[in-house]
Amino acid sequence: MTGGFGRCCRIAAALLTAAACQSAPAARADAPPGSTARATGVVTWAASADRLGEGTAGQGYRLVVRTSVGGSHLRVRFTNAFGDRPLTLDGVHAGLRARGAALRPGSNRPLTFGGARTVTVPAGAVAWSDPLPGRIPAGTDLVVSLRTPDAAGPATGHWMAMQTSYTGLGGHTADESGVHWTRTTGSWWYIDSVAVRPSRAPGGAVVALGDSITDGWQSTAGLNRRWPDRLARRLAAAGGPVQGVADEGISGNRVLADGAGQAVLRRLDRDVLSQPGVRTVILFAGVNDIKAHTGVTAADLVAGYREIARRAHAAGICVVAATVGPFKGWPEWDPAAEAVRQEVNRFLRGSTDFDAVTDFDRVLRSPYDPERILPFFDGGDHLHPDDEGMRALADAVALDSLDCPR
Repeated sequence: MTGGFGRCCRIAAALLTAAACQSAPAARADAPPGSTARATGVVTWAASADRLGEGTAGQGYRLVVRTSVGGSHLRVRFTNAFGDRPLTLDGVHAGLRARGAALRPGSNRPLTFGGARTVTVPAGAVAWSDPLPGRIPAGTDLVVSLRTPDAAGPATGHWMAMQTSYTGLGGHTADESGVHWTRTTGSWWYIDSVAVRPSRAPGGAVVALGDSITDGWQSTAGLNRRWPDRLARRLAAAGGPVQGVADEGISGNRVLADGAGQAVLRRLDRDVLSQPGVRTVILFAGVNDIKAHTGVTAADLVAGYREIARRAHAAGICVVAATVGPFKGWPEWDPAAEAVRQEVNRFLRGSTDFDAVTDFDRVLRSPYDPERILPFFDGGDHLHPDDEGMRALADAVALDSLDCPR
C-alpha cells in the first residue's frame, strides 16, 4: 500500500484525527432506516445485502474484499438492512491482507463513526465509517475486521462471497497476526460497500446488477475471476474516467419477485442508486424469472426492465442492458421458457430504453446449438460460465458505453 495507509503503526496513528484516536461513546448510524444517503467518492467494492441467519454475540469477523479502484479517504458501509433490532459494532479496523488471515505490518487501522470507536446501526439502516487518511491501491485485498458484542436476531450480509474470510473471538480485531482467526466463512457479514476518493479525477463507477452469474458461481473461488472482477481489471488498464466496479449479483435473484434476496426492482435503490459515484449500471438479470415457471411473460420482464431504466435515468445513471444467456440442459429448461428468453432478447437488442446493449447471449451460446452455452464456457451445469466464460463476458463490454453522457 502507498502513502500513510501502509506505513508503520506509529505513523499510521499520527495520521488519524484526534477524535478517532480518543475513546468516545457509541455513535448512532448517520442514515435512518430505508435511507439511500450515499458517501462521497466512488464505490470500489460492494456486495448486495440479504439475510444471513442469526447473529452471534462476541463474534469477531475478518472480512476479505477486493478493491477495484484505488484512492484515499476510505469509507466502509455497515449494514443492518435485514435486522429486527439495533446492531452494535466495535473494534472495527481496516487493513491490507498479507496472506490468509494475516495483515501487512502497520496497515491495520481503526475505523471511527463520528469520531467514536463503536457504532449502533438501527434496524433497517446502514452506517458509513469516517474517512480514513492515507491511500489504498486498486486491485488489492482489503480486510475489514469487526466485533459484534451483543449481536442477536437476523444478521445482514452477502451469503455467496466466493472468497474465504475468517471468524474468531472478537477481541483480536486490532491484531495483524492471523493466529486467532482460525475459522473460515464463505460470507461477508455486516458490510456491503467500500468507497474511496479516486486517485484520478473525476472518477466514476459501474454497478453489475444481476444474479448468480454476476455473483461468480462456477468461477474459481478466492481468485477474483467473476466477470465484474475481469471488467475492473480492463477498466484499470484502460485508465479512463470510469474505474470502480461494484458487483451486486445475488445467486437465484429475480427481477420481479423476491426469493433469493429481494427482487432487483426492490433492491435498486440500496444496491445502485445509493452507491457513491455510480455512472452506469449493467443490468444482466431475468433468467431466474424465466426458468422459475411462475407464469412470468416476456412482457412482464420488459416492463420490469423499463422501470429499472426509468429510475436509473432519473438519478442520472446510464443503463447498459445485457441479453439473457442460454441455459438448455439446465433442469428447468423447456421450450416454453426458451420462447420467453428469445422474446426478451429480441426486445433488448432493438430497444431504445437503454443507453447501450451488450449481447451476452451471443457471447456464450454455441454456434451449433444456440440454445446451449458453448461447452468451452460451460461451468458444468449448462447455465453458469466457467472462468473462461467470465472472461469472455467482461471482454464483450464496450468500455466507452460505461461513460455515456447523462
